[in-house]
Amino acid sequence: NRIRVMMQQYGSKEAFEEANGGRTIYQLKDEYRSFFKDRSIAEKMQGHVMEKVKITPQEIDKFFKSLPQDSLPPYPATVEMGQIVIKPKVDPEIEALAKEKMEGIRKEIVDNGKSFATMAGIYGMDGTKDMGGEMEFQRKEVDPMFASAAFRLQPGEISPVIKTKFGYHIIQMISRSGEQARVRHIVIIPEITTADLNISLKKLDSVRADLVSGKITFAEAVGKYSTDEQSKMTGGMVYDQSGNSVMAVGDLDREMSVAAGELKVGEYSQPQIFVEDPRAGTTRATRILFMKNRTDPHILNMKDDYAKIQQGALNKKQSEYLNKWIQERIDTYYIRIDPEYQNCGELKGWTKVASTGGG
Repeated sequence: NRIRVMMQQYGSKEAFEEANGGRTIYQLKDEYRSFFKDRSIAEKMQGHVMEKVKITPQEIDKFFKSLPQDSLPPYPATVEMGQIVIKPKVDPEIEALAKEKMEGIRKEIVDNGKSFATMAGIYGMDGTKDMGGEMEFQRKEVDPMFASAAFRLQPGEISPVIKTKFGYHIIQMISRSGEQARVRHIVIIPEITTADLNISLKKLDSVRADLVSGKITFAEAVGKYSTDEQSKMTGGMVYDQSGNSVMAVGDLDREMSVAAGELKVGEYSQPQIFVEDPRAGTTRATRILFMKNRTDPHILNMKDDYAKIQQGALNKKQSEYLNKWIQERIDTYYIRIDPEYQNCGELKGWTKVASTGGG
């Protein structure tokens, strides 16, 4: 999954491979596997150590006052927005065609010996197609139906066609260890038609009328009408990848950015069509956007940026706590430092212990 994220930053599989000396995606995955495993272990340990660190309002205030007041950073316009999402129901005939297509692809692989990876590259409809459908995941990270089908497979075995909320899949197990699996998969996503979308838009028109008239609150409407489980769990609020609901206007998707320029605080957009995940090319859905809050471009301050300042104060306290925790234990472990980094100033404390054979 991390390789896929890295590849998306380069725009294509070919550009990513070229930037990494011509090595293929599969070679890079093998090279990075141990690195990501070590980093994951380190991150989990850091998280365990730092979860004990809490921050008080007094410490936040003290942290802000310690910043040079004549050089506080500027911030762009930001918004907090919510959405009520209705995913159209697919026409049964189109759904049947998608399943039939998936059955045909499986037959070509199982009965006629076609390469699973090649077929994924040709027919797959998500972001893994450029890697031959390959992905790694923890059981809890994916749709339960997908996980259940995958973890029943032996290495090399191919699943029957399964249906999830995303579409129709077949899965080939590569390897598994405990709750982690490495698989290839192909997904066919039933096409959403204009007629399907229009039905959802009409429903949202009615929901918006009730919101504007005050017959229902935004939170109530999310609970009653939204068909997107992820946004339902957040009360309809939109969050970025770091879990922050306050986002710069420039970081929003195109349709949301346009709405952000038009809506005042407390207003609702007209129903709109959007692509749920443009990078993965997943299906279209409909939504109403709600402007909860917004700030104009400004200099960092406690009123508009309390969450940022709170996080900065917490990060500083966590860093200090972690360094203290390491220093108290550094001479009880064996430490090896690559000779290339022996003279690095930031590693002086470590090299001193390493040179005396600490641990």
